[in-house]
Amino acid sequence: MEGLFQPTHLLLIFLIALLIFGPKKLPDIGKGIGEGFRALKDGMKDKPAEAPLASGALSANNADPKS
Repeated sequence: MEGLFQPTHLLLIFLIALLIFGPKKLPDIGKGIGEGFRALKDGMKDKPAEAPLASGALSANNADPKS
């Protein structure tokens, strides 16, 4: 056994998904997954890099208000 994603394993996974969800639902599921990955990729690309917080600001914000 060399890996999980061998052609026979992928075929078995597809057949099990076909039995569980049915032939009418599989295209909708695939479309939803594809749109989700595309949105994630676009969101990561568009998000600007955040500057790290200064150590003084971090410790001042996390101070215990009771003391």
